[in-house]
Amino acid sequence: MTDTLILTEIPAPGVAVVRLNRPEALNALNGVLMRQVFDALEAFDHDDTIGCMIITGSDKAFAAGADIKQMVETDAVAMMRDDFTDWSRLRRIIKPVIAAVSGWALGGGCELAMSCDLLIASETAKFGQPEVGLGIMPGAGGTQRLTRAVGKAVAMEVMLADRKLTAAEALAAGLVSRVFPVETYFDEAVKIAAKIASQPGIAVRLIKDAINKAEELPLSEGLDYEKRNFYLTFTTEDKREGMSAFIEKRAAQWKHR
Repeated sequence: MTDTLILTEIPAPGVAVVRLNRPEALNALNGVLMRQVFDALEAFDHDDTIGCMIITGSDKAFAAGADIKQMVETDAVAMMRDDFTDWSRLRRIIKPVIAAVSGWALGGGCELAMSCDLLIASETAKFGQPEVGLGIMPGAGGTQRLTRAVGKAVAMEVMLADRKLTAAEALAAGLVSRVFPVETYFDEAVKIAAKIASQPGIAVRLIKDAINKAEELPLSEGLDYEKRNFYLTFTTEDKREGMSAFIEKRAAQWKHR
């Protein structure tokens, strides 16, 4: 691939990694990079051997924001025509996607991480939305996802006063699920991804779907949505296998159907 700005690997059975690879720009996001990220994720999403994906960067920076050099001369019409901060392709990924974050996750980088299903952080991770200092505002979910994760007051300070959240603060607020030393955070993310990939695939996808709906629906509608997904699991071969294995006190052999 010409001008490859990502690296991919399979570090464990069922686990695929997409690594942002613009070290000279602290993995700043641009249109080419994001198209490559989404192309890779979609390919892994259609690969029956993969059950979970990880997006990561370097120990120094997950992604230090959008590439300002690309955006400085861009007007509103051009942004609407070719908005590389539109994560709709990521939202259509069926399998779980983990963000493994170390160092800076700022602006679009923070928004990309928050668009994933699960965030794992190193102790050096710093999360922020500094767009106001550029005369603009977050436009890829920052005002919505960060507010849902950490609450209105903290989100206001992050976005209006350029507060950076440490990994410990992000953990306490519920923005990330686990924090590990920088030397081990990626390996730990792979372990978590491998555990997810080892589970029955249809149940995993339906759980992800229902949890994501929880952010969008009132409780009564969310409960109805969950119930429909719950009933669907009873149509699968894995439901029969899982319950039989439990009764027979043996390991289940999932067929992912």
